[in-house]
Amino acid sequence: MRTINITNEKKRDAQVCMETVKKPSGFRRVLKNGEEYINIKVLKQNLALAFETLSQNYDDLRQMGEDIIAGDPEIDMEVIGKKITQTQKLYLDQENKIAYRVNMTQIIKDPQGNEKERRDLAKAMSNVTGESIVQWTGKKFPKSVIIRRFVFQRKLQLKHISGLTYDFLYNMAKGLHESDSLMFIGGGKKGNDPLILTQGGEPYRGFLEGRIQGEGYCLILHLTNMEVKVL
Repeated sequence: MRTINITNEKKRDAQVCMETVKKPSGFRRVLKNGEEYINIKVLKQNLALAFETLSQNYDDLRQMGEDIIAGDPEIDMEVIGKKITQTQKLYLDQENKIAYRVNMTQIIKDPQGNEKERRDLAKAMSNVTGESIVQWTGKKFPKSVIIRRFVFQRKLQLKHISGLTYDFLYNMAKGLHESDSLMFIGGGKKGNDPLILTQGGEPYRGFLEGRIQGEGYCLILHLTNMEVKVL
């Protein structure tokens, strides 16, 4: 489970859990006979049977085409069509071998889609865990104002991991609930830096929303990198 280090209004920090909460859909997809629809992945082709690999064995592509028609060398009956349960993304070099060191390049284009600039993509470090602490800035914004200024791309829920962190988060949620506002939080010593959840991840502005009901609480971190501008 992912964690985040965050301070409260008294500048006391604690490490708590952070996770995405998905609301189950009220719709269900079924087949014509009423059975439940299940989405699965199957293996279509592997590297040894790819066109690029097979073509290395032929000097004449016409001969390769005739062999494909006659004997189906591009199909392995023991492998093709197998169900895939878990996958992992890998980068390959020009020889189709695993590349262990990859340099990412950022390509900047103009509105017409033409390339303007090409530069190495900087891999920013995460600033929400470890020695980094997310700062409670004290800058509150009414919900009616925030919803008209930003477009939120992600939402994460903060959860306690002990009785002490329960009190810590509950009090944060209670203050935000009573003020009907969202709190701007950020990285760095002053809380001015954008939040980067993972190494090389997208930088976001963070706004914290709190809700309480009896002894229960809900603390939601809203993330955005899009601001609405009125023209």
